[in-house]
Amino acid sequence: MNQLCTGLLLWLALSLSAAAGIVPENGHDEVVYYADAYAAHYEISKELVHAIITQESGWNPSAVSAKGAMGLMQLMPATAQEYGVRNPFDISENLSGGVRYLADLMQQFGGDFRLVLAAYYRGSGPILRRGLHYSGVDVYAYVASVRRLYLAELAFHKSPANLVLGGD
Repeated sequence: MNQLCTGLLLWLALSLSAAAGIVPENGHDEVVYYADAYAAHYEISKELVHAIITQESGWNPSAVSAKGAMGLMQLMPATAQEYGVRNPFDISENLSGGVRYLADLMQQFGGDFRLVLAAYYRGSGPILRRGLHYSGVDVYAYVASVRRLYLAELAFHKSPANLVLGGD
């Protein structure tokens, strides 16, 4: 019964995501190719990478934030430099640096998604100084938003047969 409920919930999430048009990677084949390749290389969930791209840039390789973050994964200049990204608007370079940064945060915070996402948004320094805690309405909103997008990505990448049967 539990597998059936899980399957139905995932199916509902998939349906709502599709109905709301939350399949932003459609039409971005080159970005998906590099995002998935770097996710596999750094052993990060491709769904998490997709969720971060959706949140950060809306799949726009030319995106620039008011604070100066650039490209698909919205790398700050210092982060881009630290990860060897010379052109943050180059799809491959931006994703390579961004996913590697994400992998480093996953290792630093023991895979705790909440802390990893908070650190991706705010930087790891404030999280470490607060004893592995984060604060701020904007940080909580960011973590919650990426979590929702991540769950939608997981649901989207499940096949309808797996949803009904409760398989992987």
